[in-house]
Amino acid sequence: MLAELGSCLLLAVALLGPGLRARAMKGVKCGGVLSAPSGNFSSPNFPRLYPYNTECSWLIVVAEGSSVLLTFHAFDLEYHDTCSFDFLEIYNGASADKGNLLGRFCGQVPPPPFSSSWHVMSVVFHSDKHVASRGFSAGYQKDVCGGVLTGLSGILTSPEYPNKYPNNVECHWVIRAAGPATVKLVFMDFQVEGNEECTYDYVAVFGGPGPAHGHHYCGSTKPPTLVSLGHELQVIFKSDFNIGGRGFKAYYFSGECQEVYTSMRGNFSSPQYPGSYPNNIRCHWTIRLPPGYRVKVFFLDLDLEEPNSLTTTCEFDYLVAFDGASEEARQLGSWCGHHLPPPITSSRNQLLLLLHTDRSATRRGFSVAYIGVVPMNVSCSRTNFQILISAQTLAPLEQTKVYLGSRSCAAQEVGSNFRIQARFDTCGTETQRRNNTSVIVSILYIDFSAGEQEDIHEYEVLCEPRRKEASVHLLSGSDWLGPYAATAEHLQEAPPRAEVEALEGPVAVVAQDTSDIVFLGLCILAGVLMVIAIVVLMLL
Repeated sequence: MLAELGSCLLLAVALLGPGLRARAMKGVKCGGVLSAPSGNFSSPNFPRLYPYNTECSWLIVVAEGSSVLLTFHAFDLEYHDTCSFDFLEIYNGASADKGNLLGRFCGQVPPPPFSSSWHVMSVVFHSDKHVASRGFSAGYQKDVCGGVLTGLSGILTSPEYPNKYPNNVECHWVIRAAGPATVKLVFMDFQVEGNEECTYDYVAVFGGPGPAHGHHYCGSTKPPTLVSLGHELQVIFKSDFNIGGRGFKAYYFSGECQEVYTSMRGNFSSPQYPGSYPNNIRCHWTIRLPPGYRVKVFFLDLDLEEPNSLTTTCEFDYLVAFDGASEEARQLGSWCGHHLPPPITSSRNQLLLLLHTDRSATRRGFSVAYIGVVPMNVSCSRTNFQILISAQTLAPLEQTKVYLGSRSCAAQEVGSNFRIQARFDTCGTETQRRNNTSVIVSILYIDFSAGEQEDIHEYEVLCEPRRKEASVHLLSGSDWLGPYAATAEHLQEAPPRAEVEALEGPVAVVAQDTSDIVFLGLCILAGVLMVIAIVVLMLL
């Protein structure tokens, strides 16, 4: 017990620093560290009027691995529409980190119950030099289930997880996003007593799509990822009088910590960027493009906590990319520190970025840009280009929106593909020397513009005629890619062979390169004519 109390006090000193933020009128004492499993606290002089010019800070620290439930018995503070005069602030952790703020409250409406996402919670009371009221009275306790969760992200677990949950328990959580944002709930582990109708033990989720906007789950199969229709999700866990299980563990994401991007190009950054990101968050950004596309991500800025100096691994704050829409997909990379990673490309049409931060040390965060890459098959002979793109990939674009060099060289729809076949002396092609080699270069345009919003993707198509080797490079032509905007070398694309075969489909018979055969035929014909000429001269 003494060791646990000592660790709590050490944590309190580290979190609060030299000033306990308990400034008040002379003779007024308030604030402090609350380390018991449960307790009560109130504003100075409660239930009488609190003093002017007072600021008090309470740090609630319970056993590590537990959570804190904060509830209010009474509440009466001077009212202001933005709570700028007298107010109460609640933090999911230390109050020194404004990213932990759960809410600011004033007036006579008590705050809802709040649950912390870890074992620390802070409460700050402030009064100005005018108008006083009765103040507030609050209580807290550890290891309870239920409450209102308003942070950018957090963890939900059944009571006593990962140990067997108790019988006859009913827990109610409300996950509330700020503003019009949605809430995403991802289950990482799930084992609850099961039956066909899920009437014994179950987890129910309300506020998402589906019958009556609610679903019941039980058994050992993880529920799917759930996204709210509005800005709230309600989660209920209930157990009956016998038979239990390990329970469940789930992450929730909300606001700027949970975004899904579906446009062909875009950019996003960590919460509060370029300011410091919050502690104790776990954020998901999903890029979801139409089938057939791949996602290419460019890192414009990266400044996270440095790796562990002993193991040189990213253990504290880190950014991870997954080749799909969930954390179960293959990892494309994991990064921390401040060195910019190279661009990454998904193998399919979805990519997930995850940001994890711990309880200490924050930095600027990250900024990325992405673009949807169109897989294509580009080939060339000594005299012409051939380009094949799946029409399904570009649906609902018309063939006139895909052209080489100029709109007069638009694609033709052949089977299930868009095809461009153009001679080197047409469609804006030109000869250049690169690395002391003569190459033929043209620009392929794919026009995604809608209304007044122009969005034209440019690909540089290149052919080395002597070797009959073709390649394609994605060009930007704008400032959206920051340091990558001026160069094509970083953006080279080459679809896998399997993807090329899939693109060709029923028109797999690509026009063969007959230039060598024609050349040999001409040489033979010239030789025959020369022999005939010599014979005729001899006869004369």
